[in-house]
Amino acid sequence: MSILTRMKSLIADPPPEFAFELSGSGIAWAEPSNPAVIEWTPLPEGAVAVSPLEDNVRQPEALAAAVRLIAQTGNSKKRRRAALILPDYSARITVLDFDTFPADPQEQIQLARFRVKRVVPFDIDRAVIAGYPQQRNGSKKLDVVVAVVNMDVASHFEAPFRAAGFQCGFVTISALAALSLPSSSGPDNASPSVVAKLSGNVLAVSLIEGATVRMFRCVELRDSSLEEAADVLATTFAYAEDELGARPQVLRLCGLTRDAEDLRRRWSEEFGLPVTGVQSRFGSPGAFNSGLHGYLHSLAGS
Repeated sequence: MSILTRMKSLIADPPPEFAFELSGSGIAWAEPSNPAVIEWTPLPEGAVAVSPLEDNVRQPEALAAAVRLIAQTGNSKKRRRAALILPDYSARITVLDFDTFPADPQEQIQLARFRVKRVVPFDIDRAVIAGYPQQRNGSKKLDVVVAVVNMDVASHFEAPFRAAGFQCGFVTISALAALSLPSSSGPDNASPSVVAKLSGNVLAVSLIEGATVRMFRCVELRDSSLEEAADVLATTFAYAEDELGARPQVLRLCGLTRDAEDLRRRWSEEFGLPVTGVQSRFGSPGAFNSGLHGYLHSLAGS
């Protein structure tokens, strides 16, 4: 069971009426009641520039117009529940280890805030923080996935949706949502495993042990360099061997569209392990809708 599925199992509210994934290229969206139809609304170039440091919405009216166009679907006279999936590079995500972790949600956030304040590149007091504790396999330690988003980034992304009558009650990050997607070939329970998600020139890498996220990295690649991506993966494999005492058993690639088969063969030979893609029952996950596919998959159940 994926981290997103387990997090959602704690939410008693009914599924949202709409789900959106934002990127610098456009908005992927769907109505979870009809998940087989995933729509795409493009954005003008430069309307959204993804960064963890500052407001990502460079052309507010262009984004607002795109959201208003989507809002014309169905009954637009009432406020509608929505899930909002943010771009990977708009947030800082890390995995922190704890011997103990408080049960109270407010105490959890305060402790996570204290641990991450020195490593985020913006004012931690103006940040939205969410954490999810995971029991480490065979240990009493807890690994807590912590996502931190600059308040300005989060509020400006949400603003056009609120203005168009959507209530964004569930917000997550694309790479975390995409972890719900199963492998396109081979077993899904190989452990440890690495999931690499490429969205434009941003690479998000997750190290998974069992059903636990043990490490997360998100880097901006120079000129979308796959050689640089290979270096990031190599250091991830080395980390897995040092920290887990085991080499990853499989690498799953998500979001690749160019020369995907050739790249899988090359990296399989280079790293000496199976390299697969991911699949969705609702179509082919791409660079800018994989999080939406994963979110819909988690709603439908694995």
